[in-house]
Amino acid sequence: MFQRIRKLVFWAHLVAGVSAGLLILMMASTGVLLSFERQITEATDGFKLEPATKPANPEGLVSLRQSDLKGATGLMVFSDATQPAAFQFGKEKTLFVHPETGVVLGEGAKKTRAFFQFVTGLHRWLAMKSDSQELGKNITSAAALVFFFLILSGLVIWIPKRWTRQGVKVIATFQRQLKGRARDWNWHNVLGIWFALPLLVITSTGLVIGYPWANNLVFRLAGENPPPPKGKGAPPGGMASAAISTTGWNAAFATVQGRSPGWQSIQFQFPQGGGKEGVFQVFHSHRGRPDLRQVVTVDLASGEVRKVERFEDQSAGRRWRTWIRWIHTGEAGGWAGQLLAGLSAVAAITLVWTGLALAWRRWRRSRG
Repeated sequence: MFQRIRKLVFWAHLVAGVSAGLLILMMASTGVLLSFERQITEATDGFKLEPATKPANPEGLVSLRQSDLKGATGLMVFSDATQPAAFQFGKEKTLFVHPETGVVLGEGAKKTRAFFQFVTGLHRWLAMKSDSQELGKNITSAAALVFFFLILSGLVIWIPKRWTRQGVKVIATFQRQLKGRARDWNWHNVLGIWFALPLLVITSTGLVIGYPWANNLVFRLAGENPPPPKGKGAPPGGMASAAISTTGWNAAFATVQGRSPGWQSIQFQFPQGGGKEGVFQVFHSHRGRPDLRQVVTVDLASGEVRKVERFEDQSAGRRWRTWIRWIHTGEAGGWAGQLLAGLSAVAAITLVWTGLALAWRRWRRSRG
């Protein structure tokens, strides 16, 4: 009975792998490139200034660079005194300036950022534009679902007919002397076994990101009602072309810094349409640690803190869903997590390659 089930699973595994293999190969390849996006971008920026001696002066920086900030949406400052301040223009552009003098240092590794934006679009929605992005997202999500099935079905196929030490060794360790079909079969089995767990984590979190039903399942497992689906938001507004009032910005920054000991970076979202409240995201670590981030809303006129949103104050479902984004990229685990995610993507590339090679040889053999 088990052999019949195993044979059925094998053919489903083979057909699914051949059908979605190239898409999975593309997503794994882009996943490798994205594994260390943050570190690569920061390294290619190459900024290392003389340590600043004065605290950040947002009002002064905006006043000095007013003519360069049309469309700017926020300002990022760093506790590291050797790092520049960064004016942000949505996701399209970043302008770095000296934190004391306001001298423009440029846009940093502009080509590197553009490259990673393209790779991210390719990974998420096949680099499709505008209204076609939803179609691209559906295709990549379907490929992730197929890959999830391939991992599970591969584990079923892997179960040895006889549990002997030698039998397990042959399919669980690399055999260097093998070539051709035998080598591909060995690599396919070994990598499938050792990377099954991290690949299941990566693909399952990808399904949550890609499918509403999977996203809703996370909240239901936490005993909560899923949030309503997000509609298409309005495009992010920027600063007006004319000079705007920055009254209260320095005091608000000082308030946020004073109540956030150990902060590493603070992102200030410029108030739009004459807003009187400033929204600050305070990071106590890199962006992959949502539990070390909080959002502080300050009244710019009085300097009074109106609201503090901490990770631990969120519901269990919201916390789980936030973690999933960073578990998918490995950034939740820092360097070790990113390295594991990158190696898992390399393993996925090899699994697709060896799987297609085995299928090709099987087809040629069947043709006589």
